[in-house]
Amino acid sequence: MDNTFTKIYALARQIPYGRVATYGQLAALAGNPRLSRIVGCAMSAAPGDVPCHRVVNRLGGLSDAFHPMGRETHRMLLEMEGVPFLADGRVDLGACQWAGPGETTHNQTEEVR
Repeated sequence: MDNTFTKIYALARQIPYGRVATYGQLAALAGNPRLSRIVGCAMSAAPGDVPCHRVVNRLGGLSDAFHPMGRETHRMLLEMEGVPFLADGRVDLGACQWAGPGETTHNQTEEVR
């Protein structure tokens, strides 16, 4: 399991500012598309340098696991990076989903950090 978490954390660290990935997407990139729940477990135990707020569910839904206010905190963190949302509160995956390692273009302006 530790090796799997290490892979997942390495991938999550590559998600650019203002972009998101899904749990299933990270699971597939880590080598097993059936491990999306494990990705969720990894994100809940993530060290502070892992941008776990950039990971959402397959529909762009937010997590209740963020402190102090659950989904509101998750949304606030993403909004601070300019991530767009749909009217129903989900992340607009069509506008900001990360294509994965090696992505060369996107339609968001990435902030230099």
